[in-house]
Amino acid sequence: MAKDGSTAAADGTTAGSGDIARSLELLWGAGERPSRGPKPGLTLDRIVTAAVAVADAEGLPAVSMRRLSTELGTGTMSLYRYVPGKAELLDLMLDRVLGEPLSAEPDRPAGADGTPGDWRVAIDAMAHTYLDNLRRHPWLLKINQARTVLGPSALRGLELALSALRSMRLRDPELIGVIITVNSFVEGLARTQGDAAEAVAQTGLSDEQFWDSQRPYLERAMLSGAYPMMAGMSEDTFSADFDHFEFGLQRLIAGFEALVQERTAERTADPAAEPATNRTPGPTAEPAPDPTADRT
Repeated sequence: MAKDGSTAAADGTTAGSGDIARSLELLWGAGERPSRGPKPGLTLDRIVTAAVAVADAEGLPAVSMRRLSTELGTGTMSLYRYVPGKAELLDLMLDRVLGEPLSAEPDRPAGADGTPGDWRVAIDAMAHTYLDNLRRHPWLLKINQARTVLGPSALRGLELALSALRSMRLRDPELIGVIITVNSFVEGLARTQGDAAEAVAQTGLSDEQFWDSQRPYLERAMLSGAYPMMAGMSEDTFSADFDHFEFGLQRLIAGFEALVQERTAERTADPAAEPATNRTPGPTAEPAPDPTADRT
């Protein structure tokens, strides 16, 4: 049982299942450096980097404090001077990989003249970037992110997404809905692709071999007359050449386009109906120190 009362999954893949206060300290650079013992030869950055590398290569179950101590050439107890355990380490790993695409993003995702950029292009880029990230780190799909501990990268990513979508002029809950819808679509396709690759690795059978083994039974079923719709489908129906990701993404964008047009018509009919995203912001709080300045 975690200190916040949540319970981690049996395989330790529940984000936010550890000491939330400690995770937040580490994520935002407020955690104290080890103050006792010899001069540390480790950094939190090195530990997180090693953990991500192990997870990428062998999956999240392979990540353990003992394994990381071997990778880093240090004693297991030395790692606990930097991070309490695997649950908190998972929070740091998650924020690390979510931040990878941000280095390629402009500080202000807008047009060259400072006006909001095309939200359609932004959604397309958002979806492809997230898909690439999930392919680099397939273990992300194994994590329960229902209660993610929000770090600098997660908030920066959300800030950039909202800025890129502001030209849609939707209500704030709707903008969050757009992001959730796109991310859920990407995760669904990525999970299907990941499951297919995992099935090949586990069984030793390629997709072609798997379906060829069923061909005689399926052909008899199609000739039986019991499945007229399927029997009448074209030969390229299940072709690997068809890009289901691009097809679905463009349909999503078309659906959002219809919503934007609907909201534009509403504002034309009632000029007072202005979305929250277009209100003039009030005074901002005094900026906090950069939380990413020293995260070691």
